[in-house]
Amino acid sequence: MRILENVLSRFVCMGFTLAALFAGTAHAGSNLVTKPSKYSVSETINRMEQAVTAKGMQIFTRIDHSAEAKKVGLAMRPTELLIFGNPKGGTALMVARPTAAIDLPMKALAWEDSDGKVWLTYNSPELLQERHNLPAELTSRLNSVGVLLEQALE
Repeated sequence: MRILENVLSRFVCMGFTLAALFAGTAHAGSNLVTKPSKYSVSETINRMEQAVTAKGMQIFTRIDHSAEAKKVGLAMRPTELLIFGNPKGGTALMVARPTAAIDLPMKALAWEDSDGKVWLTYNSPELLQERHNLPAELTSRLNSVGVLLEQALE
């Protein structure tokens, strides 16, 4: 029985190791895109904010999850969320499928992992297409946003 526990434990550890190795790639099944950032969490979000406002998009809010956790006596690695968009673009998607409003406006998440590495995560346009059965011609308008976010990491 002890041997079986050791074997299972090693498989679990190997699974976590493989998951960490693939953390920097787009996850097709979940429609999350995760990219490494060479900047701190705050600087990553600052760069996202500058990039989207330069393209005429609106910042709706910025949430510092780790600061909010600290206010209630909890510890959390640096994690910030930027909520942004353009009502001219997003409204068409919400008119076509009102449920899309649950995923709009768009979001960019900067977070630090247990090794101190910073990541940017955002939803791919395919999320809206698949989750809300939206036409590709509507969601494809959002492709440039992912490119913009990734360029801000350079």
